[in-house]
Amino acid sequence: MNTEQAETVFVIFGSTGDLAKRKLFPSIYNLYRKGNLTDKFAVLGLGRRNWDNETLRDVVKESIVTEHGQDAASEAESFLNHFSYMPFDVTNRESYQQLGDQLAILDETFQIPGNRIFYMAMAPEFFGLIAQSINNEGLKETKGWSRLVIEKPFGTDLKSAIQLNEEIRKAFSEDEIYRIDHYLGKEMVQNIQVIRFANGIFGPLWNNRNIANIQVTSSEQLGVEGRGSYYEKSGALRDMVQNHMLQMVSLLAMDVPLQLSTDDIRSEKIKVLRALRPVMGETISKNVVRAQYSEGTMNGERVKGYLQEENVSETSHTETYVAARLMIDNHVWAGVPFYIRTGKRMAVKSTKIVVEFKELPLNLYRKEEKQTGPNLLIIHIQPDEGITIVLNGKRIGSADTTPVHLEYRHDSEDRVNTPEAYERLLFDCMMGDATNFAHWDEVSLSWSLVDAISNAWEKSDKVLASYEAGSMGPKEADQLLEADGNSWWPVENM
Repeated sequence: MNTEQAETVFVIFGSTGDLAKRKLFPSIYNLYRKGNLTDKFAVLGLGRRNWDNETLRDVVKESIVTEHGQDAASEAESFLNHFSYMPFDVTNRESYQQLGDQLAILDETFQIPGNRIFYMAMAPEFFGLIAQSINNEGLKETKGWSRLVIEKPFGTDLKSAIQLNEEIRKAFSEDEIYRIDHYLGKEMVQNIQVIRFANGIFGPLWNNRNIANIQVTSSEQLGVEGRGSYYEKSGALRDMVQNHMLQMVSLLAMDVPLQLSTDDIRSEKIKVLRALRPVMGETISKNVVRAQYSEGTMNGERVKGYLQEENVSETSHTETYVAARLMIDNHVWAGVPFYIRTGKRMAVKSTKIVVEFKELPLNLYRKEEKQTGPNLLIIHIQPDEGITIVLNGKRIGSADTTPVHLEYRHDSEDRVNTPEAYERLLFDCMMGDATNFAHWDEVSLSWSLVDAISNAWEKSDKVLASYEAGSMGPKEADQLLEADGNSWWPVENM
C-alpha cells in the first residue's frame, strides 16, 4: 500500500445523515483498525445541523459500537480524535472559504499532504453547485490530489444526468470523479471477473454457442419502509435497473480486457452497454414487465400493499418490481437472453446470478425415465456468498441420474473478515483505483435504455401488473420467460 495515498482528509457533505452513520463511519473505522489508514488522516463532517466536534464524535462512536460491540468504544478513542464538524450552508460562499481554512488546519495538524476526498452524501440537487464551489474557492489547489465521490442517483433521467455531468466536469476531470455503486464493491460481484478470466473451464464456454440464458435476480423482502416520497419519484427501474442490474449484466457479458486496468475493464463494459438492443415502442410489453406489490403475508404476518404505504399516492403507477429480457447484439451474445428481475416485498432477500448452459445436442441420458437437466453456474452475491456448479451425476445405487451440486461458500471466518462494500470502495478511491466506479459513458448509456422504457410506460394505457407481497413476483414475469421456453430458476432453493 502506498501510505501517501492513504494520507487524506475525508470531507463528508451530509455527515449528519443516515448513510454516513450506517456506512461511511464504520467503513472508515475498519480501514483504520486494519492499518489501511495511517494516523495521517482526518474526517471533516459538514451539515446543516448546529453540531460541534463532540456531537459528531458521539455519533461516530455509536455507529462503531453498533457495528463492533461495546468493547470497540474504548479502542476507538484515538480514532475519534481525527473527526471534526462544521455547520455548513452549501449555497453560501463564505462557508467554502471557512472550509478552506479548516482544511489547511487539518493538513497541518495531521501532516496530510493536501489529499482530499469530497464525498457527496446528501441531496443530489446540490452536487453540481458544491462541485463548482469547491473549484471556484480554490479548495482543490493543493500539493496533493482531489477526488469527488458521488452517490446515486446520478440524475433522474438522461437529460438531468447530462446536465449534472456538465456541471461537475467544469470543476473536476473524469479521472477525479468517482460515481459510487455499492454493488460494485460486493465481494462476489468483484469475483465475477475472477471466475470468468482466471478459470480455463469457463473461458471457452462463455458465449452464445454454449450458454442458453443468464438470469440476474435481486429481490428484497422489505417494502418502501417510510421512503414512499423518494420511491414515488424513483421506482424499481431507476432505483435498481439503471445502476445495479445493468452493471452486473455488463460484467457478465464484457469481453476479455487486454489487461486488468481501469480503462480496459471500463472499455469492455461500455461496449456491452452500447450493444444492448433498444427496448422501445411495441417491444416494451414483450420484453419488460412492471408490477406493484399488493397486500400479502411476510414471515407469517400480513403486510400492506404499496398503495397503502406512507407518502404513496392511492392512484400511484410507480413500479416496485421490474423484470426484463435484454438482448446483446454482438457476435458473442447474439441470441442469448439476459433476464433480470428486481423487486420489493418478495419471498426472499437474495441476489443471485444463474448461468444456464446449453444441453448436449445428443444426450444419451435424456430420456423420459432418466431425465437430466442443464448445467448451471450459480453466483451467490447476497446474503450468502459463493458459487455453485450444477452437474448431472449418477444416483448412488441406481442407474438414474441426479443433479449434483458442487459448492464453494465463504465460511463464517471469511465473512467476518470480508470488507463491506463501502469500505472496499473508499479504499479504492484513496488508492486512485476507479475500476469499480461507474464511468460517465456507462451512466449515459444505461440512462438511454431506462429512459426509453420509462417513456413507453408513460404513454401506455396498459394496466400495471400486481403481485402479492411474499411472492416472487407477478405471473407476467413468468410468462416473459415461458415465451422463450424458459423459466426462472428458484433462487430461494439454491
